[in-house]
Parts: sequence; C-alpha cells; structure tokens
Amino acid sequence: MKVTGIDSFVLRIPTPRLMALEFPEHRLVVAMIYTDEGLTGLGYSLAFGGGGAEAIQVYLETRLKPLVLGEDPLFVARLWERMYRADRGIKRQGVAAYALSALDIGLWDLVGKAAGLPLYKLWGAVTDRIPAYGSGGWPKYSLDDLIGEAKRYVGMGCRYYKMKIHNPDPRVNRQRVEAVREALGDEIRLMVDVNQKLDVLGNIRQARLLEDLDLVWYEEPVLADDLAACAEVAQRIGIPVATGENNYTRFEFRDLIERRAARYLMPDVCRANGFTETLRIAHLAAAHQVAVTPHVVHELSVHVVGALENGFLVEFIDWTPPDLFAEMPRCEDGHFRIPDRPGHGMALAPGAERRYRVG
Repeated sequence: MKVTGIDSFVLRIPTPRLMALEFPEHRLVVAMIYTDEGLTGLGYSLAFGGGGAEAIQVYLETRLKPLVLGEDPLFVARLWERMYRADRGIKRQGVAAYALSALDIGLWDLVGKAAGLPLYKLWGAVTDRIPAYGSGGWPKYSLDDLIGEAKRYVGMGCRYYKMKIHNPDPRVNRQRVEAVREALGDEIRLMVDVNQKLDVLGNIRQARLLEDLDLVWYEEPVLADDLAACAEVAQRIGIPVATGENNYTRFEFRDLIERRAARYLMPDVCRANGFTETLRIAHLAAAHQVAVTPHVVHELSVHVVGALENGFLVEFIDWTPPDLFAEMPRCEDGHFRIPDRPGHGMALAPGAERRYRVG
C-alpha cells in the first residue's frame, strides 16, 4: 500500500452555548490521507479557540506532507520518526506537534482499516466502555450557567464534573466550587482547573481554601513550561495534581513523573505528537503507577484509554455541532462505548467540509 495523496484544510467550528460564552469557535486542522488501495485515513488536530490553526496547516503541508507521500502508511513508527526528526531547529512542540499529530492519527486510522479492527483492539484492548467526566465551568459563566451545565452532565450519568477557578480572588473560586457541590450533592466528584494562571504561592493559597472539599484533582496549576514549579505545588498542597495537556513529548512527561509533579497525566492526542507518542507516554506512566486521563477529543481518546490498564477517565466537552461528524460516540450512563468500526471510527459528515472549511 502506498500514500497517493494528502488533502489538508482548516475547518471553522462554531461552538454551542454555553461554551460560546468563552470560545465562540474552535478550528480543526484536517488531513485526509489517500492510498492506492482505496482506503482513506482521517486525521485532525483541534486548535482550541482557533489559535494557530493556519500555521499548523502550513507546516503540515510544506514540511511533513512530502515525507509521507509515496510511502507505505502501515509503517507508522518509521513515518513518525521521519516527521519528528525532520527539522532539527524546531522543537517538536506547539505548531509542529499539532501538525504531526494530525498525520499520525490519520495513518493509524488507515492501519486499523487495513486490519479491520478498531484501534483499541489493535493495541490490545482492556475495556470497550470508558467513564467520562463532564468538563466546562468557564469563568464567564454565571452561577446559574455553571450549575446548569454541571446538572446537564450529571443527567447523562457522569459522576465527575470539572470547573475552572480563574477568579483572581481565591475566596470567590471557593464559593463557586462550594455552590456546585451543594447543587450536585456528595455523590458527584469535582475537579478544578487553574489553566496555568497562578504561581506557586498563589496555588498554595488557593488549594488550602479547597482541600476540605475532597476534590479528585487540582489541574494545571502553573505554566506548563515550568515543571519544577508544578512539582513544588504538588508537594505542598493536599489535593492530587493533574497536568499535561500542554506538554508534547514523552521526555516532558518523563520529567513530570520523575519530579513527582502529578498523579494524573493528561496528554492530548492532537498535541502530543499523535497516537504514537501518546501511547508511549501512557505506558511510561503505567510503569510508575500514574493514571492517564487524556485531554478533550474524547472521540479519539477513548481508543487510548481502552488499551490502557492505567487509563482513568476521558474528558467530555460537548463542543461539536451535530453536522460535523457522521457519528460521535454517545455518553450513556456516564460512559462512552468505544465504536467497533475499523480505525478510530470517525468520519466527517456529508457536507461538513463545504459548510465549515476556511477559505
């Protein structure tokens, strides 16, 4: 089998309310990989809030696409290494990692289709039913919005809900978390997300106001670049730390593990150099008894968690319009059943490219 063509493009995806209060749109960088045997692989990377999508697509087209054309797509690891090592002067982070991720996801989709297997079974399945946590709680939400969203996820059976704590006054954040806890009851577990907005001392102060609420985790406390600061926070607060959505390689995650900077690691398959590197990260975490709970794109992440003994939850953000994908996994009783379709099982809906394509 040979790759005969790759078509890449950017889709502008309007977000539904309530997310639109914080992010009016996301952008999807898509790579369609065609072969001489008629199989097509779909790869994509989600640029949250739209940032950098056009740069990602240009890097994919000009630097990575030529390395894959004409090659056997079943040699995924070889092609991954070729793309990863293509530009010695550019770290495999940010724009470059998003672009590589889209192609790697598309290549694995082809491998699954050629084998006639969904990816989680190809990788050695542990389970086909993945628990989810509802995610949102953005700072622009009113308290009614916040509680309403949390109850909507609970209505789908989710037993976990994550909200943001972005107010500069830590007491206000405490009040919002407490209000959600009172509205949902003690049977629903809560997580909080700082999104890199505080320094070490600010996190210590904030966490002390939340430690009695039995939170599952305290997420991304400091700048993702500062692994030492993350480790210091983890060692000085009484809530387990989760991080990793803005880390890109197994080497960064190795450092997080060795520094004991987190108990939950959150690689994003669209950022962490695709399925190939995400699985390496997850297996490294397993060797240290660290749980893996991937960031967003649950429709792809379910395959990763389904193949892991240390998989915990997938993040459920209801960000897609109903006419983007042909069929999204449905959250039922707080879980996603992994589709048994070959590959990752996702396809753009008829007309989606025409409706949402930029330019």
